[in-house]
Parts: sequence; C-alpha cells; structure tokens
Amino acid sequence: MKPWLTRLKQATYNTTFMYNLRMIIAFSGTAFVPYLLDYQLATIPLTLGVVAAGLSDIDDRFSVRIMNLIYTYLGFFVTAVSVHFLFPYPVLFAIGLIVSCIGWILLGSLGRRYAIISYGCLVVSVYSMLGVHLFEEWYMQPMLLVIGAAWYGLLSTISFLLFPVRVVQDKLSQCYSSLGDFLFAKSNLFDVDMTRESYQQSMIDLSMENGRLVGIFNEMKTALLTRLKGDRGQKDTRRSLHYYFVAQDIHERADSAHIDYQKLAKIFQHSDILFRFQRILSIQGKACKDLSESILHRSTYQHNKRFKHAFENLRLSLEKLQQEQQYDQIWINALFSLYQNLKAIDAQLRNVETERHIKLDKSKHIENQLKDDDLKGWDDIVIRVKQHLTPESVLFRHAIRLSLVLFIGYVFIQLTDIQYGYWILLTALFVSQPNFNATKRRLYLRIIGTLIGISIGYAVLYFIPSIEGQLLLLILSGALFFELRSKQYAQATAFMTILAMINFNLDGLGFAAALPRLIDTLIGCGLAWFGVSFIWPDWQFRRLPRTIKRALTAQCDYLTEVVQQYQHGRNNGLQYRVVRRAANNTDAEVASLISTLATEPDFDPAQKNQAFEFLCLHHTFLSYISALGAHRQQIQDPEILALLHQALDDIRGSLLHDETPDLTAQNMLQTIRQRLSQNNQADQHSLIILQQLSLMLSILAQLSTLKQSLSHEHDTQASELGSI
Repeated sequence: MKPWLTRLKQATYNTTFMYNLRMIIAFSGTAFVPYLLDYQLATIPLTLGVVAAGLSDIDDRFSVRIMNLIYTYLGFFVTAVSVHFLFPYPVLFAIGLIVSCIGWILLGSLGRRYAIISYGCLVVSVYSMLGVHLFEEWYMQPMLLVIGAAWYGLLSTISFLLFPVRVVQDKLSQCYSSLGDFLFAKSNLFDVDMTRESYQQSMIDLSMENGRLVGIFNEMKTALLTRLKGDRGQKDTRRSLHYYFVAQDIHERADSAHIDYQKLAKIFQHSDILFRFQRILSIQGKACKDLSESILHRSTYQHNKRFKHAFENLRLSLEKLQQEQQYDQIWINALFSLYQNLKAIDAQLRNVETERHIKLDKSKHIENQLKDDDLKGWDDIVIRVKQHLTPESVLFRHAIRLSLVLFIGYVFIQLTDIQYGYWILLTALFVSQPNFNATKRRLYLRIIGTLIGISIGYAVLYFIPSIEGQLLLLILSGALFFELRSKQYAQATAFMTILAMINFNLDGLGFAAALPRLIDTLIGCGLAWFGVSFIWPDWQFRRLPRTIKRALTAQCDYLTEVVQQYQHGRNNGLQYRVVRRAANNTDAEVASLISTLATEPDFDPAQKNQAFEFLCLHHTFLSYISALGAHRQQIQDPEILALLHQALDDIRGSLLHDETPDLTAQNMLQTIRQRLSQNNQADQHSLIILQQLSLMLSILAQLSTLKQSLSHEHDTQASELGSI
C-alpha cells in the first residue's frame, strides 16, 4: 500500500480527527454558504442550529437514528415557533417557559435519547429568544435553525454510514483502557510498605477507578444493544459483544479480593511474594492498555511473552512458602486462590482474539444477551413518568428548580430591560446541574471561560476586521468548542464566547455585545447558584441513606445469585450479569456520592472519615463477593451449601434489616476458620468458599454499624435542616 494511502487509512481510525473534521465542514457550510449568497444574517441561526444539533447528537442504529433526527427537527421547529408567537405576551410567555421547561426535563425520564433531545430543545428555545428580532417573517428563524440542524444531521449520518461500528469500537477501546487503569490501581494494594492511611487512599482510588470503569461499561452496553437489535449477523458487532463479555469477566476477577490486604502486607513484608503479585497485576494492566490500542488501530493484539516466565516464578515462590511451613495455611490457600484468579485473567487476555472464542455458540445464546432498557409501550411510558412525579425524584426537583430559575431570570429581564438579557437564561440553562457540587464547578469555569473569550474576542474583532477572516475563526471556535466541551469546560466556554461575539458582529453589534455578555453571564451564574442552593437544594448527603440502602440491597442480590449457582451450577446468563452490574453500578454511585460530600456546605465534617471508611469497606465487601463469583461452580458438599445459605441469611439480616449477628453466626465463623486451618488440598473450591465467607463475616458487623451510623446521622441532619 502506498504511504499516503496508509496515512489516510490511519487518519480514518483517529476518531478525534474525524469528529473535528465533521464539525469544521458543518460550520464551514453555515458560515460561507450565506456569505456566497450575500445573506450573511442567516449565518447566525444556521450556526446555532448546528450547535444545538451537535449537543443533541445520539448514537444509534441507522433506522432509529433517522427517527431521532425527525423528532429533533420537529422539536426544534415547534419550540422556535412557540417562542416567536408567545414573545410579545410576557404573561403567556412566562407560563409557557415554566410548563415547557418542566415538560422537557421530565421527558428525560423515558430514557437517554429523550433526555438529549429535550435538552437540545431547551437550548433552541433560548437561542430563539436571542434572535427573535432578526427576521420579520415568523417562519424564517425556525426554518434556518432546523436547516442548520439538518445540515449537521446529514454529516453525522454520512459519517455513521461510512464507519458504522466506529462508536462501538471506540467505547470498547475505552473499556480496556479503563480496565488497565483499574488493574494498576489494584496493584497498589500489594504495597509492602502500606500504612492504614495509604491503604484507605488506595481503596478510595480503586473505588473511583471502579466507578469510571462501570460507567464506560454502561455506555458500551447501550452502544452494543442498539446495534444488536438491528443486527443481521454482522461479524464486527458479534466480535465486539464477545470482547465486552471478556472485559466484564476480567473485571469480576480483577475486583475479587481473596484476602485482607492490610494484614497481607504485614505478614509478607519481608518476602518477595507481594512484589510478584504486584508485578503481574501491573503487566496485566499494561496488556489491557495494549489491547485497547489494538482495538483502536484495528491491529492484532500480541500477548506479552513475559507472562509465562512471571507466572512460573510466582508459582515456584508459592510452593516454596508452602514447603517452609512458616506461615498459616489460611494465608497460603488464599494466595494460591489469587494465583489461579490471575491465571484465569491471563487466559482471557491470551485467547481474546482467537477465532474459536470469537464465534458465539448458539447453544449458549442465553449467555450472549443484554438487558434491554428501552420503552416497551404506552404503559411503560406512564410508569416511568409517574416514578418521577415526586419530590423524591432528582429529575423532578431539577425540573422545578431550573424552571423557577428561568422564570426569575425572565421576570428580571422584563423589569430591567437589560441589554441582551436572554444570555442570562442561556447561562443559567448551561450551568444548572442536578446537584450543588457539579453546578458550583460549572459556575467557576463558566465565568473564567467567558472572561477569556471576551478578551480574545475583542482582539479578534479589532485585528481581523474582514468578514472572511472572522468566518474562519467562527469555524475554528465552533469546532474547538465541541472538542473541549466534555474535557475542558472553561476553554470550551471561551471558544463559544468568541463564536457568539463573531455572530453578533454579523449583525453589527460585536463590540457592543461584549460587556453585556459578561454581565449577563455573572447574573445567570448567580441565579443558578441561588437555585441549586435554595430551591429544593439537592445536597448529596441527604441522598446518602437511600444510596447506601440501595447499594447494600444490590450486593445482597449479587451474593444470592452467586450462592444459587454454587448449588445449581455456573451460568453466565442475563440474570447473573444484571445483578452483578447492579452491584457495581450502586458501588460506583456510593463512591461518587461520598467523594463529593466534603464540597457541600451543610455536610458535617465529623462524618467525613466515617463516610470514607464505609466506602472502603463497601467496596471490599463487593470484592469478596466477586471472588466467590469468579470461582463459582456447582458443588455437592451439603455442609458447604448449608454454610453458604446460613451466611447469606446472616448477611441479609445484618445489612438490610439491622439485625445483630447472633451466637450461631459467631460459631459459624469459628467453624469456618477451623476448617481453613486444616491443610486439605483435596477440595480447593470448598477452601475458596470458606475463605471468602470468613472474610465477609469478619467485616460484616463493622459494615452494618457504619451503615446504621451514617443513616442515623444524616437523617438527623436532614430533619434539622427541614425544621429551620
């Protein structure tokens, strides 16, 4: 292949390059087509239509993508027309603003696609307010907004047709990259110099990485599911499904904990065994990163040859420890279980690209299904909306809060007749988030970005007076906004401000709009802060008891499914993967919530250490269950099965019903430890079960106590705040 063809092929593999190229083409069309037609004013709504469409872009299979585009354009047109006809009537406009805002946000309860389209319609509504004076004809601005959106939709559809599996492969690459980060974080638990403080920090870091990984898994599942619905036996889709399941299995094994890492570091601090485990986890993390790059660049993954030598030396070290009889047999058994688990991860990575593993067996179709969360009909729509028609719903509280913020902003504009006042509403819309911490962060970044953007925008308008030069910078600013909006919000805001100033300059008001833009931004940020602080404030600590309860329930459901499979046999079917996913999702939710508590003004600092201690124990408990799940297979020993069911009852009673473990549970733990101390290598699976039950029961009382303490303290704080 010729060098230039090779470089062109490599460029098409670069998702960032292709996305930026699409945005440059989109903004070039909205900038220079009106220029060539000598109708420069049309650039403003056309460009804003592209921005709104880009914010509303949804990944889906072709048929659903077309329907999404139709819904989006229809929503944009109806919204813009409504603004035009209600604009002269402030009372009706205010009522329409509140009702439409609440309606659009609650529409998001039907699913992610509806939430994204609704958000785009809200953005278009404010864009329409900003440009309501531009055209005399009522249909001109709505039509141009839709044309701009349709132009972007055409480009995104062409991109999809050229690269139909691009999004799936990118998400898959992110899965393995994040899995590598998770393995690196896990390797830190084998640090021989670990202290109590460093252990807690390592566990917090591991929980955060787990949360990020689970979030990417959820996005990957959504991307896969929509393509599997329209699948006609496409090899790439089935291959991606296989890779996804392999990543989930590796995650379950990687998240497994066969031992108390703090005690492990103390007992083996003068042995080489921990370094060997840490090294293997590190190179497995590197292997996941390599696999991620292979998926991204469509190349063949090469398994590292160092693994064979590393595992052989680890096995010899374990056998030497066993022969020395210097350490308790319980610890040796646990290390052997960990060794087998890492070997299983190695086998998954080594065989991931072999064709015999990629071909999915139809007889195992039950293990190759994904849970479909899409709407099932009108009854499902009614149920989902009703679930959010309550103050307990975060979505409902956000809908009421944002609608009141926009209403207050609109009343302020009407009373003061402030210049370009509708930037206040746009700022409040972009900045307002469902919780205080996210809103506070956006407030700061929005103000900084606006200041930078105005400074650069002034220079652009002064030093580049030509229309052609300004249009080129408009294209560049629009493309950079979309590239940075999810990575660097302040920089993205700066480029959007430059784009806005150039747009205003097309109407002859570029310099005059700069200072009002800054003032309106400050007022809009102030309104957003007021709303999230005083209008049904959604402090995260108030959600802590409910989140903890939901997370512990999910863990118990996961453990129940694992115990059932020890009784009836291993099964990777949909039910097992659903409960495992729920346990990891709620663990990620706990980690995210607790990590933001310290930023909230009404959170009691005395509870911070307790909350992070719960986070560490909660993830540790999930790791113990994951280890049981990783080794699950049918067993025949009635005594072991009885211990499993008894332990499950005690765990559910303690974590879900605040029952105090009785004497029977203490006797069971003692019995388990006695059996573990016996050097019985005949039944390795029974030893693993006993070891994991011992670990779970040993922290059960502490986990239950922390749960009750945190729930009680936060219920007390909530009642005190409610009475103020």
